[in-house]
Amino acid sequence: MAEIVKKATRESFGETLVELGATNPDIVVLVADLADATKVENFGKAYPSRFIECGIAEGNMVGVAAGLASCGKIPFATSFAMFSAGRAFEQVRNSVGYPHLNVKIVGSHAGISVGEDGATHQCCEDIALMRSIPGMVVLNPADHYEMKAAVKAAVEHDGPVYIRLGRLAVESCNNNDDYQFEIGKGITLREGNDLTVIATGLMVGEAIQAADALAAEGIHARLIDMHTIKPLDRELVVKAAKETGRIVTVEEHNVIGGLGEAVAACLSEECPVPLTRMGVQDVFGHSGPAVDLLKEFGLCAEGITATVKKVLGK
Repeated sequence: MAEIVKKATRESFGETLVELGATNPDIVVLVADLADATKVENFGKAYPSRFIECGIAEGNMVGVAAGLASCGKIPFATSFAMFSAGRAFEQVRNSVGYPHLNVKIVGSHAGISVGEDGATHQCCEDIALMRSIPGMVVLNPADHYEMKAAVKAAVEHDGPVYIRLGRLAVESCNNNDDYQFEIGKGITLREGNDLTVIATGLMVGEAIQAADALAAEGIHARLIDMHTIKPLDRELVVKAAKETGRIVTVEEHNVIGGLGEAVAACLSEECPVPLTRMGVQDVFGHSGPAVDLLKEFGLCAEGITATVKKVLGK
């Protein structure tokens, strides 16, 4: 059993890039004036010839990354999710997605847990935007160990990948010795047959706390960590639907276009069961302490516990 680590996934991302850069000379990191915030500054110190500061010009950064990929490099284009997925969407779509280039788009500070940065920077639309691009893999790791594994998998994957990073420190949950990461394959963290909770990213830790609280009351919720939003693990979703009969999805993202809608599409086509989508309910966030905002939006262990009880009529 690996030790429990509490840190933001953006930190784990930065550490892993430095480690991989030592053995893979093709990895190049591009940043749009946010090297400290996205935690790639140490990569720049270790490998200055493979670190490109593009300034506040995210569209140009993605274009440069596309050029590097066409020359055989593995570029990571990093910025806040609002900018790498939002401002640069056209370049990601046309310069990376359309030619299916091997570029890794990285969106840090996603979701309302950005906190005091406020609504303009609390990007709750990035997953929806990146899901809409044909051939784009969308990863939303839950913790330190999952982020490290996801970055390694992204490097090995030949094609465009979007990786979502969090600002808020979270306690690791995927530290079992038998933990295995595979793009497109969710992980069952808790067994149960009363219903299934499918969580992603920051919400996985909260869902674990909720599942434990529910178990203490005799409610046995199956819990799935869905680190890959696209391609979705449809087989695991359908299996859970058939065996538990009800699904609750939890994401720190707009309920429109994210994990909940991906699961809804799968269920409607293959195994229709009652589905409840927890997330940001088609509204903008606002400034405030991250933990307080998550509670306000119901994206916390208590909120998940209350929703599961409501779904079960208890």
